[in-house]
Amino acid sequence: MLIEISSLADQRLIEYTSLKDVALRRALEPEHGIYLAESRNVIERALMAGHRPRSVLTERRWLPELNTLFHEHLGFGIDGVIPIYVGSEADLEKLTGFRVHRGALAAMERPPLPDPAQLLANAHRVCVLEDLVDHTNVGAAFRSAAALGIDAVIVTPRCADPLYRRAVRVSMGNVFMVPWTRLSTWPATDVLHELGFTTLALALAPDAVSLDSLEQSELVRSPDSRLAIIMGTEGDGLSHRTIASADYVVRIPMLHHVDSLNVAAAAAVTFWALRRR
Repeated sequence: MLIEISSLADQRLIEYTSLKDVALRRALEPEHGIYLAESRNVIERALMAGHRPRSVLTERRWLPELNTLFHEHLGFGIDGVIPIYVGSEADLEKLTGFRVHRGALAAMERPPLPDPAQLLANAHRVCVLEDLVDHTNVGAAFRSAAALGIDAVIVTPRCADPLYRRAVRVSMGNVFMVPWTRLSTWPATDVLHELGFTTLALALAPDAVSLDSLEQSELVRSPDSRLAIIMGTEGDGLSHRTIASADYVVRIPMLHHVDSLNVAAAAAVTFWALRRR
């Protein structure tokens, strides 16, 4: 259903306003049960995962591609029941606060988050993201998780939203490919232990096990091993309580007196080393 934008004050467009205001979006999107998918490719990934758009904001030149996309995944085109708001590039930039140059924005309905026990029932490699604040790092971690065999991701109560627009974009839509959920309390390593996971805390500690030696161990090599890899927030790293409750503290061996990597880079290295054989 095509709707030409006649006024930027139209209340039906509130889902797309001030997208660069992180604090506003953090409150608005979960409250309204939505997230924003940016670009044709990301929207397609969301549709492939079974997510449904509530509305779309786009320029007229992208309508043929959207029409094809809708027919492929929803069974109807842009003349269907979903509102498609159409405006000029200038209108879209004024409304959102940035240049929308990747085809379209879609306000998607947030799917319900799965119960952690159900999510992890058949998982062998799990990542826990503790209190990450940078959406870019969250998105990059999900992209690595999808590429390197992580079965599920757990985010802690204060971790940045994996469905925030920037996290989704940086992940290249892989937040829809890797099952994830958010815990209501943390630390909760006892829950992971009860489900049969060995917990590995990535941290710089005097007694930390080298990732090199762990990679060669039966703990990793066994086809039945279940590992939960816990990554800490930017700057401060993991909390002392999390480190104390983990089965192993693990460090990545480094050269030239470099002590640590960005959490997204550390995640990729660790996921590769501890991948299921």
